[in-house]
Amino acid sequence: MFAKTYSAQLRGLSPELVCVETDISKGLHSFNMIGLPDKATEEARGRINAAIKNSGFKPPIRGNRKITMALAPANLQKSGSHFDVALTLSYLKANKDLTFNEKNKVFLGELSLDGSIKKVNGVLLLTKMAKELGFEEIYVPEENTREAGLIKNIKIFGLKNLKSLINHLDTKPKKDTTNANRIFLTPIQETKINTTQQNFEVDFSDVKGQEEIKRALIIAAAGGHNIAMTGTPGVGKSMLAKAFNGILPPLSFDEIIETSGIHSAAGIIDRKLVTHRPFRSPHHTSSYVSLIGGGNDPKPGEVSLAHKGVLFLDEFPEFDRRVIESLRQPLEEKSIIIARSKGVYKFPANFILVTAMNPCPCGYKNSKHKNCTCSPVEQIRYHKKISGPIIDRIDIWTEVPEVKHELLLIKNKAQETSSIVKEKVISARNIQSERFKNHPIKTNAEMNPKELLQFAPLTKDLQDILNKAAGQLGLSARAYHRVIKLARTIADLDSKQNIEAGHILEALQYRSKNRS
Repeated sequence: MFAKTYSAQLRGLSPELVCVETDISKGLHSFNMIGLPDKATEEARGRINAAIKNSGFKPPIRGNRKITMALAPANLQKSGSHFDVALTLSYLKANKDLTFNEKNKVFLGELSLDGSIKKVNGVLLLTKMAKELGFEEIYVPEENTREAGLIKNIKIFGLKNLKSLINHLDTKPKKDTTNANRIFLTPIQETKINTTQQNFEVDFSDVKGQEEIKRALIIAAAGGHNIAMTGTPGVGKSMLAKAFNGILPPLSFDEIIETSGIHSAAGIIDRKLVTHRPFRSPHHTSSYVSLIGGGNDPKPGEVSLAHKGVLFLDEFPEFDRRVIESLRQPLEEKSIIIARSKGVYKFPANFILVTAMNPCPCGYKNSKHKNCTCSPVEQIRYHKKISGPIIDRIDIWTEVPEVKHELLLIKNKAQETSSIVKEKVISARNIQSERFKNHPIKTNAEMNPKELLQFAPLTKDLQDILNKAAGQLGLSARAYHRVIKLARTIADLDSKQNIEAGHILEALQYRSKNRS
């Protein structure tokens, strides 16, 4: 007796279809699972046995029967508990307890011993794959239905327990009832996305003073540029970073799918989808793996969870040197590649890096209120934690000054709110969308040298200004190009078609002599 069903799993962020096959034959009792299952997958035998028994059917572990379950393709490592429901249905069908057509259906879910069905990770990406492969129906745990409902043109059924699923699927005539009394599951409705204004913790107008820093943050948001803020403790660096997230443009539908898929794979989506740009702020004691991603079964790290949003690293030099240096690839390539013995995993990491740091270890260098207690050697050692390659990849370096106490309690109605600033940012982003409509990039910060020549040409006079400044500041080739990208964004904010001298000069001021 033979039967098969379909399930799926994630390998990194790559969904893979898995065919579940069951064969039952006479012989000494055995219950084997083949196809490179990991421990969690292999332990499904115990979950299946108890769930089937508690759902009113005879369990597999009984009698003189040889049960073989295969997960195909056989050369692919299987991991996790996604396959429990598919394995159970495959067994019941092979044992003639259940009859249904499996050809257009995919089953996901982990079984409890009582037959109830628990949530699993990565359902959004797996549902998208099932639709693309032509499957018409997908059965997912009830807790996963909201994320699965983002995918259109495929029927999605939410599962509470194994018994209700069997009643829905079984086409085998019953002795004690008719097909008219069968229970049918209802496909869930398409998930509606609420992209209305989010209530952010800090509004731009809440920050008193700091107009020059606000200008730098607006430029960073408009062009997708990385920004670093340096200042004494308590001047508002963290507050500015939190306000920054509120001026970014809303996510498009495709970006919502993409970001929600990453968070689903990481297992951090509950009942709320990622409908606004992520803001990730890991502590400076975070490990390399937690920031970059990886592990025995590689999962996305903070750089990927911040995809299409903001990665805020407070106390930047306090991060481990290896962690800081690991940012080189994602800042340049907008993705991270992790190589393991199991294979190579690629995770997206297109985020805006926002960092905050003190001017010295004690934090009070150049302070008007307190004296610095750091020796010159300590200051040099502190700044050397940020290497030249990392400095090169940050477009904007700003000094956050101390605010006069008299300004802190003044209500200034003239200050722009986040919603007003966001409109300026969106206007600049719309200009870029039109500019890059036939290119894979979306922001000025993503331009390569070839695209710079096409979309940010400089007149001879502007080239002379930039070349002279580059020589004086000792700019690297990368920093040179980043100045042009920044100038292009400043021109977009001014609604100028061409880059002007003022835009170049403003872009240059965000790089100092020792930060090039």
